[in-house]
Amino acid sequence: MTTKMNLSVLFEDQHIIVVNKPPGVPSQKDRSGDENMASLVDEHLQKRNMNGKKVYVGLIHRLDRPVGGIMVFAKTQFANARLSEQIRLNKMNKEYLVVVCGNPIKETERLTHFLLKQTNNLSRVVSENTPLAKKAILEYSLIESKTVERWGDISLLKVKLITGRHHQIRVQMSFVGNPIWGDTKYNELFNLMESKEWFPIALFAHLLSFEHPKTGKLMTFTLDTNEYPFNQFN
Repeated sequence: MTTKMNLSVLFEDQHIIVVNKPPGVPSQKDRSGDENMASLVDEHLQKRNMNGKKVYVGLIHRLDRPVGGIMVFAKTQFANARLSEQIRLNKMNKEYLVVVCGNPIKETERLTHFLLKQTNNLSRVVSENTPLAKKAILEYSLIESKTVERWGDISLLKVKLITGRHHQIRVQMSFVGNPIWGDTKYNELFNLMESKEWFPIALFAHLLSFEHPKTGKLMTFTLDTNEYPFNQFN
């Protein structure tokens, strides 16, 4: 019998709910049919729904299935519209902790590329004039680098997304020569590995900041992780 997953709620009021998404859980329903965050939030709200009406769950943003960390959902159409507008205007601050292979050439850098999403659910860097290409911008800063047994040089970065594109951090960091540890799509070391070991991707949604859709108050949530390989750093 499958054990039902518990929803980890970081904050909730009548307008929004902020939750901790575990790695490996889809943000919304997909072809796998596995438990997903949108459904878990829906069930959580429905349990306390006293008027019998269907609850509202607005998916504001997504995290790739392998990625864990902070997500916010809207509980009303009004909140959904306000939060979605913040994303459209790049006013929602999203920062990630990332472990990459190798040592970045620069300790801090702003990366700008153009990405094209392909039919195989992968994205790649293309030239600016490529049809359907979208500009992708992120900023990273180096926290610490070290050498560990088996993997060699790895580095812990803090990454701030300026835009939100498909697999953006994964594609851009791989393109500049520092693919994410554990990424079986964009890191050849893990993509070509013969062993059948399972590796969690070292990408974690560490900070989420936005204006409350009703009050306008700045809301900032942070969360850390002690999972491997993040626990290799101080």
